[in-house]
Amino acid sequence: MSGVDTSIPRRWVSDGGLETDLIFHHDVDLPDFAAFVLVDDEQGRRLLREYFLEYADVARTHRAPLRLETPTWRASSAWGDRLGYDADALRRVNGDAVRLLREVGTDSGVEEVQVVGMVGPRGDGYRSGAWDPETGARDAYEYHRAQVRALADAGADAVTAYTLNDAAEAIGVIRAAREIGVPVEVSFTVETDGRLASGRTLSDTIAEVDAAAAPDGYLLNCAHPDHMAQALDRRSARRIVGVRPNASRRSHAELDESETLDEGDLAELAASTAALVARMPAVRMVGGCCGTDSRHVAAIWATLDHDPMPPADAP
Repeated sequence: MSGVDTSIPRRWVSDGGLETDLIFHHDVDLPDFAAFVLVDDEQGRRLLREYFLEYADVARTHRAPLRLETPTWRASSAWGDRLGYDADALRRVNGDAVRLLREVGTDSGVEEVQVVGMVGPRGDGYRSGAWDPETGARDAYEYHRAQVRALADAGADAVTAYTLNDAAEAIGVIRAAREIGVPVEVSFTVETDGRLASGRTLSDTIAEVDAAAAPDGYLLNCAHPDHMAQALDRRSARRIVGVRPNASRRSHAELDESETLDEGDLAELAASTAALVARMPAVRMVGGCCGTDSRHVAAIWATLDHDPMPPADAP
């Protein structure tokens, strides 16, 4: 026996706020916050390679595996229609995004790399009411199935649906992934009070999803760690497998209205993220979301290295 507690998951490095980094630090125009359009452009692919390789540096520094997530948060039909991408074009660009990150992984110098296909909400991730209470799960399954299939067919190791605020949409994504045969996670976002945009608690939402179609894991993204912490109770804290926090403590409405980037405080973000992770013994992936870049993720990981294991009595 090595004496290592194998119940503690090995943690993967993921990236930060791709869209906010590109918009505010590289002056890239992303219509509808859609980064997938860069996959179709030589300069865009170069920017994406450079961006993801910064996180490979973090993984190598901490001798951690690397999780690369495709820039396809908006690459579904409702958003594709707005940007001139029909079904065939969306299928191609989702597949090309997976293949691009496979190439980045090969060039990363990291021994273990996972490529995850990213799915986003059909509507605004910060407003509830997008799905009918009676038919929402079925409608979400039909809506997301094409993108999930495109990502899986291109060889994604898993798919993760980010910035969800509705149980029905999560259930639909999960059912699509189960039908196709690809591992699936769902990530919810919460408001400053720790509740979803609908006003429901995270714990109740997870319970509803589990009863209908349990995923391979739940994540939290696009909220400050302090807001995520308010969402947790003993039950939900043990279900979260990944976190991607915002740098800012501002509400989603405030961030939407801001014309400047709130990058937060690196040391404070790192400390609050480490404190959050310490409450969630199943966490196996840590990255960032809006307002964060590789500096933030590096700071978080440096702090985690000082206190890498959650306490035995974590709630």
